[in-house]
Amino acid sequence: MSAMSPGGAPVGRLDTLPPLEGLSVRALRRWCDGGAEALTEDLTGSLGDRGEGAARAFDALCRHCLAGCRRPLLRHGGTCPCLGADEAAFARLVQTATEGEREDALMLACCMVRHDLAPALVHLAQMAGLALACALATRGRPSALH
Repeated sequence: MSAMSPGGAPVGRLDTLPPLEGLSVRALRRWCDGGAEALTEDLTGSLGDRGEGAARAFDALCRHCLAGCRRPLLRHGGTCPCLGADEAAFARLVQTATEGEREDALMLACCMVRHDLAPALVHLAQMAGLALACALATRGRPSALH
């Protein structure tokens, strides 16, 4: 039996997450698999006009996160029903930042990126989360995001 990195360990199921957290994980997977263009196409297709703005905000969040990450952010495959530990932390960062819980979001961000980059990551998570939440409120839960 091979050892799994703690960041990739399954900690739950994607379908049990609240809408914003679930969309954050699905968007992260899509961004990693297909890049910003694929995410924009998917979000625009499922969320309409607001999808493009949400994709831009999410792209900035992902780029900043990867630029200063303490270690590689592990994720499951695009169609995997499992929720990995790193994915759960990422989704929680987006959710807490969107809710304006800055201290909690900063604590999560400091675990993901260098401390000097954490405040900017929280800001980007809030912008991405607000864009996704606004799109969700307008269009409802997207049925499919690769």
